[in-house]
Amino acid sequence: MTDAVPILQVDDLEVSFATAHGPVHAVRGVSFAVAAGERVGMAGESGSGKTVSGLAITGLLGPTARVAGRVRFCGRDAGGPDSPERRALRGRHIATILQDPSSSLNPTLTIGRQITETLHVHLKLGKAAAHQRAVELLRQVGIPDAERNVDEYPHRFSGGMRQRAMIAIALACEPELVVADEPTTALDVTIQAQILELLVGLCDERGTALLLITHDLGVLAGVAQRILVMHDGLLVEDAAVDDLFYRPAHPYTRALLASASEGRP
Repeated sequence: MTDAVPILQVDDLEVSFATAHGPVHAVRGVSFAVAAGERVGMAGESGSGKTVSGLAITGLLGPTARVAGRVRFCGRDAGGPDSPERRALRGRHIATILQDPSSSLNPTLTIGRQITETLHVHLKLGKAAAHQRAVELLRQVGIPDAERNVDEYPHRFSGGMRQRAMIAIALACEPELVVADEPTTALDVTIQAQILELLVGLCDERGTALLLITHDLGVLAGVAQRILVMHDGLLVEDAAVDDLFYRPAHPYTRALLASASEGRP
């Protein structure tokens, strides 16, 4: 991290959900920053609060969520979760890649239409320019025969191709930050490695910061420059990747690393 203003600053983030038995506190007082162009991992077991934190940052939590704390983007207050300020950031300046492209992509619209809609809304591109940009984006993410496949529907794509299309949509407007939540969990190991290499390469080319959320510390070892560890809604460790793997400070981090080592063949 440098003295420059972070691209993302999260202060005292709190998220709870109302239930019949009282509020469930999913995220408790989480604070961290992401620098411009930095690759940061957020790790933790299921239920640790990592996915809820990512959705709170982008303002994508449902109406049952109660969110407190402050999110700043490029030094400016990003407003509340559903504020005009947060909506203006979403898609244009902060992009999201979710775990399951099958549920994120609209099955009734072609892949090209889903890219061009983003370009129309945020960049005001005309029809021809947006279509040309969509084809180029599909080429950049490694979709074969992009001129033809731009007019295909999501069900015609394999899982890996759908996730490549999601990356194209996320990067369409050249955002400053991408929040990727378990973007390769549903893919086999070989395709997973290809998608992660693609995502990291494209972000680095553009100077785009990446917040990669995953349960898999092994994934972050080859991707992140810094890792945040979540446990029971709390941020328990924030360390450079080498420090975290070779000198973990928190007992929970040490337990995670030991569990990951035991799980290796």
